[in-house]
Amino acid sequence: MKKLSIRWKILMLCMIIVLVSIAVGSTIVISHVIQLKEQSLSERSLLIARTVAQIPEVKNHVQRKEGWSTIQPIVENIRTIYHANYIVVMNMERVRYAHPSYDKLGTLSYGEDEIEAFTEHTYTSKAKGDLGVSVRAFTPIMNENHQQVGVVVVGHLLPSMKEILKDFQREIVWTLMITISCGVIGSLLLANHLKKEMFQLEPHELARLLVERTATFHAMYEGVIAIDKKERITIFNERAKQMMGVSGDVIGMYIRDVIADTRLPEVLYTKKAVYQQEIIVGNQLIVSNRIPIEVNGEIVGAVAIFQDRTEVAKMAEELTGVRAFIDALRVQNHEYMNKLHTIAGLIQLGKTSEALAYVFEEKEEQEALMHFLRTRIRDESVAGLLLSKVSRAKEMGISFTIDRSSMLFSFPPRLDRHDFVVLLGNLIENAFDACLVTEREERFVELWIGEQEDGWMIVVEDNGIGMREEEKKHLFDYGYTTKDGNHQGIGMHLIYNILKKSDGEIHIESGWQMGTTITIVFSQNKGEDK
Repeated sequence: MKKLSIRWKILMLCMIIVLVSIAVGSTIVISHVIQLKEQSLSERSLLIARTVAQIPEVKNHVQRKEGWSTIQPIVENIRTIYHANYIVVMNMERVRYAHPSYDKLGTLSYGEDEIEAFTEHTYTSKAKGDLGVSVRAFTPIMNENHQQVGVVVVGHLLPSMKEILKDFQREIVWTLMITISCGVIGSLLLANHLKKEMFQLEPHELARLLVERTATFHAMYEGVIAIDKKERITIFNERAKQMMGVSGDVIGMYIRDVIADTRLPEVLYTKKAVYQQEIIVGNQLIVSNRIPIEVNGEIVGAVAIFQDRTEVAKMAEELTGVRAFIDALRVQNHEYMNKLHTIAGLIQLGKTSEALAYVFEEKEEQEALMHFLRTRIRDESVAGLLLSKVSRAKEMGISFTIDRSSMLFSFPPRLDRHDFVVLLGNLIENAFDACLVTEREERFVELWIGEQEDGWMIVVEDNGIGMREEEKKHLFDYGYTTKDGNHQGIGMHLIYNILKKSDGEIHIESGWQMGTTITIVFSQNKGEDK
């Protein structure tokens, strides 16, 4: 079922309020009118009854037999003049001497509310008869000696609800027209104002946006904090709580009470955004972007998006391959220092021929490797990476062999040297790490890079620790790692993204304590037409 718009909801609500108000008001007014009418008719009936009771002919003939022949015409004239519904005159024996119906003259009356009237009481009462509800006035008839000789009863019918509404028909119609018109116009003006304030969105659309916004902010890896113009927190996602050491619900609290040195309120007053600024919040060094929130030219708040400076640096190193080259330079420097120490030791021992042979041996090995890399690996970045990994493997006591039939003259579609550095660097480093945690004396890692007309293939094999089945399932998950230390757990995730970008395929053969072989294949034609 289609949801009603806010305009229709407000219009219907206003109409219900207007109609209910009219119904309640009408009921109160009509009840008051009936009360006033009843009071007016009671007073009028009482006045007519007293007037009839004071007529001499009525006083004299009510005591005579068949005196109704004199009293009836007089009373009927008075009834007609004063528009009474009925006037009844009775003697003390309750014999009727005047009545609207001639056939009841001379008959007895048995009304229960007439008893007090025969004891010199004057009063009014309300009774329901065949014609409807009536107001009746009772007055005793007193003779010249102040003795009661009869009773006068005057009655007026109360108007029905239908008759009262008919009397006020015009006023009711005008009231309905005016109130309904005002209700419709007012509701439409209110609905349009609310729609404008809500950016022309419906309440359910705003609710969905709020849920989506909250879920998005909490899913972000960066910390997000937002405040309004009164410095009260409106957004504080889970990542921000982890980084700032904050727990519990802080929405609605003042930012200075939660984090004293956030520097976010400064943006409210300077009205200038600050990008990529390193600041210390608590004991945390963060990279922060602080931006004022502007709506219709007015600053209504500010938002800060920030990351841990240390994590940013580590991630940047992994993404760009900088860390790999830094490690390579460190390893190469350490290797050359060891070789120099060896040569210096042989010379000091007087074994110059052995020192010279050692130098030639190292030179030949290095030249052979350099010649292979220059002729078979055409990209300097990839060649430099492989050269650094050879040196690093020697330092760690791992035999790292690059198959001399390997070649790389170009890159697969959609990939560049940066992608290949990240790809090979992570594969080789993972193989090294797997070898380091084994208890084998001989540890080896072998690499083969093949380029043919139909595509490219990379094979990395090691005799390291291997992988369990559970580890294989989560191998490409972001942040998943089985290593200790400061590893980010994004290496294989980066490889997965590179493969996805170029439509590459990966095959893994691994067993626990049996080593791992990873084969990656890129097709020459895959991905080019997409």
